[in-house]
Amino acid sequence: MKTRTTIELPAISGRHRTLELAQPATLETLTAPPTSRIAYAAGHVVADPLRSGAGSPTAIDWDATLHLRHSLWNLGLGVAESMDTAQRGMGLGPAAALELARRTLAEAKSVGGSVVVGIATDQLDAAPHTLEEITDAYIEQLGEIEAAGGSVVMMASRHLARTARGADDYFNVYGKVLDAATRPVILHWLGSMFDPSLEGYWGAPTIADASETVLALIRAKREKVAGIKISLLDKDHEIGFRRRLPAGVRLFTGDDFNYADLIAGDEQGHSDALLGAFAAVPRFASAAFAKLDEGDVRGFRDILEPIVPLSRLIFEAPTQYYKVGVVWLSYLTGWQSHFRMVAGLESGRSILHLADLFDAANGIGLFPEPDLSAARATAFFRAQGL
Repeated sequence: MKTRTTIELPAISGRHRTLELAQPATLETLTAPPTSRIAYAAGHVVADPLRSGAGSPTAIDWDATLHLRHSLWNLGLGVAESMDTAQRGMGLGPAAALELARRTLAEAKSVGGSVVVGIATDQLDAAPHTLEEITDAYIEQLGEIEAAGGSVVMMASRHLARTARGADDYFNVYGKVLDAATRPVILHWLGSMFDPSLEGYWGAPTIADASETVLALIRAKREKVAGIKISLLDKDHEIGFRRRLPAGVRLFTGDDFNYADLIAGDEQGHSDALLGAFAAVPRFASAAFAKLDEGDVRGFRDILEPIVPLSRLIFEAPTQYYKVGVVWLSYLTGWQSHFRMVAGLESGRSILHLADLFDAANGIGLFPEPDLSAARATAFFRAQGL
């Protein structure tokens, strides 16, 4: 391959802009889980490029998908499986999500990798369902994952958001599912910016009111709750909520805009990590936790803070399409061989957005082989007639 020093990227003017390729960042990464924090990257799925498309059945390249999980474990990161980053609810149906979870749990056992698995109620059809049916759907998925040896993240339910008439309904459904769990569960509070159908979740008109419901639930079921992942993109709320949690219940940040501050923490505590953003920048996350393990908070911030603007770009509105950026960067860095997604979701972002992602990623030295990344991006843009 001819050595490149620049790349021509599409520009809003319809012309091109010339970008100088940066050298790869020098990073000393972990090979075992960090000791200072618990850290999960929400992994994506690699589509079968020959069979995936809008309206097609879910088609996954299992070898490539599991290879990605091993790459995360090799960097000391845990895997949050079958979550929204894996297109749960956006192309990945319940049967495929369960198969993905079972395969990943089996692979994890072979190498001692850490895994938590998302459960939901997506095996139910789109018709209205009773609270009892929703509870049973959660418990069915809970039982399947626990039978496979896994621990779960109890994801938000679109069915429950549609059916519940107030906070008591949420409290009762969640309470019954937690009672059925044989292992401590991580709750997940997902904001409507990630999934508009979850507007008003927890049966409260405001985040402050919803917080009271969630905290009451956690206190009532303290022995069944390992922690809660909060994905509201509101740093101040997360800090305040974290300080009110019972002792021993962890706050896993899902704030892809402010994770550097939240993980670093303050004199009153810190957040652990369960982030889709770390699937896009896993080497940086691993290197940052290596610094934190050494007690070098400044070094931790020096690695993570420069990548926050890239994360904000990946997760810009409409936020639910952030998965496109994760896959695009995985392709550009050589972690997978193509830029296709389950259900044809790669069309969820514009060409200009993809060009901006290349620019931002290049600026932090994300690409371990800049020539390869530039060649792949150039070939893609040319295929679009640009």
